[in-house]
Amino acid sequence: MSSLEKNSFIRSIKFYLPGLILIFSVLNEFDLNYLKIEYFSFNFVYILIFYWTLKNPLHLSYGVIFLAGLVNDVVIGTPIGLSSFCYLLICTVTAYLRNITLTPNFINDWITLLFTLLLVNSIEVIFLDLIFSIKVNYTRYFVVTGFTFLFYPIFMLIFNSLEKKIRIRKND
Repeated sequence: MSSLEKNSFIRSIKFYLPGLILIFSVLNEFDLNYLKIEYFSFNFVYILIFYWTLKNPLHLSYGVIFLAGLVNDVVIGTPIGLSSFCYLLICTVTAYLRNITLTPNFINDWITLLFTLLLVNSIEVIFLDLIFSIKVNYTRYFVVTGFTFLFYPIFMLIFNSLEKKIRIRKND
């Protein structure tokens, strides 16, 4: 096992794993609508970007986030650049939160996620409905925001354990 840890290729894959998960999730359009449960969906990409840019931004670069937004726009058919703008807005909020916070606190992060989700979804709805005249289902946005907020603690625990596995040791 220690020989695997010393392999630079394996370490590189582990280091860039959050970016790979992000690209895979926007290509896959991860959604629980396949279960045929009406209005049960959450935005995994928002949780992923919020967590990794808040806790350890080295693993998820802004360039990868921007490209993932462009890919997401192509996959779901929204105007090009809208998802990138929303994703980078999440990055802006997390960078601000990371700079003003002395000690990380789960409750503060969770409340900030709710504010960020409301801000990003409001801007997305304004762009889609008022500027591009695309019909928007407001109930869907509200429900997706709620479920994304509720699922954050679960994914935070998963990402915390993943971060422990990909953490670079000081003597590497």
